Amino acid sequence: MVNMPRILIRTLESVMKRIVVFASGEGTNAQRLIDYFKGKAVEVSLIISNNPDATVLKRAEKSGIPSLIINKEGFYKTDDVLKKLISEKPDLLVCAGFLWKVPDNIVHAFPNKVINIHPALLPKFGGKGMYGSYVHQAVIESGEKESGITIHYLNENYDEGKIIFQARCEVKKEDTPETLAQKVHGLEYEHFPKTIEQLLNPKK
Repeated sequence: MVNMPRILIRTLESVMKRIVVFASGEGTNAQRLIDYFKGKAVEVSLIISNNPDATVLKRAEKSGIPSLIINKEGFYKTDDVLKKLISEKPDLLVCAGFLWKVPDNIVHAFPNKVINIHPALLPKFGGKGMYGSYVHQAVIESGEKESGITIHYLNENYDEGKIIFQARCEVKKEDTPETLAQKVHGLEYEHFPKTIEQLLNPKK
C-alpha cells in the first residue's frame, strides 16, 4: 500500500463533498447517486431510513456505506438524528423517496442544504400523501398533458420549498400510473445526480 503524506490526505478530505441520503424504500435513486459519484470528489457518506426492511439498506451495505435506521420517537422528539447529522458534516442532505417530513430542527440547522425530489411538477400534486403511484394517479385523473420531476429545497411545509430544477415528460391518454412512473423515474435518474453535482460545485 502506498503511504500518502498526511498533508495530501488532509487536502483530499477537505475537497471531498459529503452527501447524506434519506430513503424509505427501494433506493434506486440512492443507488444512482452512489454509482454516479463513484471516483468523483463526492461521496454518499450515510444513508438514513425509517424502514428497517427497506432495500436501500441492503444497497448501502453492498456499497460499504454506513446506514442509520430511525424511528419516529427519535426523529421528531429528540435531537439524536440532528446530532448525528452534525457529526457527519454533510454538504447536502438529500431526500430520495423518503416518506417522512423532515423535522424543523434539521431544516433550520442546515439552511439551503436539504433537498428533495418530487415525482410531479410542483406546485401541483404536492403535499402530504402525494408520493409514488398516488401522484401519478392524480396526474392522470386530472387530465394533465405533462408531468415530470421537481427538485426543491425543503422548508417547514410539504413540497413548498424553493424550486431548484424541473424536467418534464408527456402524459399520453394510454398512460397508467405504472407507465408514467417509468417516464418520471427516467427523468430522476438522468437529472438528480447532475443537479446535486451542480449544487455542490456551482460554476462561478
